[in-house]
Amino acid sequence: MIKRIKKYATTNTLVLFGILFGVLFGSFLPELALQQKLIGAVFISFLKMLVVPLVFSSIFIAILGLGSLQHLKNIGLRTIGLYLLTTALAVLLAIIAMNLFAIGEPASKEGLEFAKAASIAPFSFETMILSFIPTNIFGALSNGSMMQIIVFAILFGVASLYLKPLQQEPLINFFTAISEAMLKMAEWVIIMTPIGVFSLISYVIADQGIDVVFGLWKYILVVVGVIVFHAILTLPTILAFFAKTNPYKYLSDVREASIMAFSTASSAATLPVSLRVVEEMGGVDSKTASFVLPLGATVSMDGTAAYLTVAVLYIANLAGVALSFGDQVLLGITVVALSVGVAALPSASLVMMVVILNQIGLPVEYMALIVAVDRILDMCRTSLNVTSDLIVTKIVDQFEKARS
Repeated sequence: MIKRIKKYATTNTLVLFGILFGVLFGSFLPELALQQKLIGAVFISFLKMLVVPLVFSSIFIAILGLGSLQHLKNIGLRTIGLYLLTTALAVLLAIIAMNLFAIGEPASKEGLEFAKAASIAPFSFETMILSFIPTNIFGALSNGSMMQIIVFAILFGVASLYLKPLQQEPLINFFTAISEAMLKMAEWVIIMTPIGVFSLISYVIADQGIDVVFGLWKYILVVVGVIVFHAILTLPTILAFFAKTNPYKYLSDVREASIMAFSTASSAATLPVSLRVVEEMGGVDSKTASFVLPLGATVSMDGTAAYLTVAVLYIANLAGVALSFGDQVLLGITVVALSVGVAALPSASLVMMVVILNQIGLPVEYMALIVAVDRILDMCRTSLNVTSDLIVTKIVDQFEKARS
């Protein structure tokens, strides 16, 4: 255990240096920073390579480890309930912040165009439900359709509960071996983290440019402020209340996952790291982590929900549209519902933004004004998404340990 602590402490320090030097390199040598994009892309690809087999095997093992449908129902409802709670609080915080700091002066939409909005298919409840169900599981596996993979893995695990012990044993051994092999590969990829983070951060800074950040500093400050407040106050309070544990010690122990999420801007790519650190550093049981974290990587969207709420209210101010308290409450409910509902659809955040703007009657053209800093804010909101996953996993694990 001492060796593991030293290993993660060293990695975290190197990652922080990677972020710092990445910012400097991207700022002062942007041409070189743009040319080394391949390094970061290779790093992300290695992480994503592990996700599909790791998610499938982890969920299957977790369900068989639970042993009964009743236990699965209990842990499933608790997990979803906690994810909805944290997302709702993030949205509420965003609404409060935008009412306290009324940023966004009315601006004309002439000359503005957001072409991607036209490519978004009309949203419907039927499409959302059907997107959860894989018509071809091998197609879902090859495409990395996480929600479909999770649904099939759960159904496959539940069906396996009805098998005889003699039939279950080879399945458990097979998928346990796959999971352990993926986590071993994750350890190797983690060694690349400081270099990968340096490459990703330097490219983003060189590509986006500091000037864009200065132009939208008020908007960025509110979004980041809400995300940071939720991460250091709201979520720790929830953990302390439900799990009766020191939230800041736990978050410090598992911080590598949040740092990785910030660097990669991908909850899925961070999943192998999250699974490793919550078990080895956070003291979470592997069965709990194997069920809660893959689900959270898909449906937990605290950061995304907070970002979307601020963005929509900001666009409303740009359009000169005053939203009443009732409108803002409806916006909050819509964001929380869609955060789970559109998880299986491609470009989920973009779909949510377009759906919400159309529902409220705000022009989607204003999205062109904020898309320039979307990548930077995506890093921040993904970090919060993963931090929420880590918190919920610890709470569910404490409930499971108290139960046994």
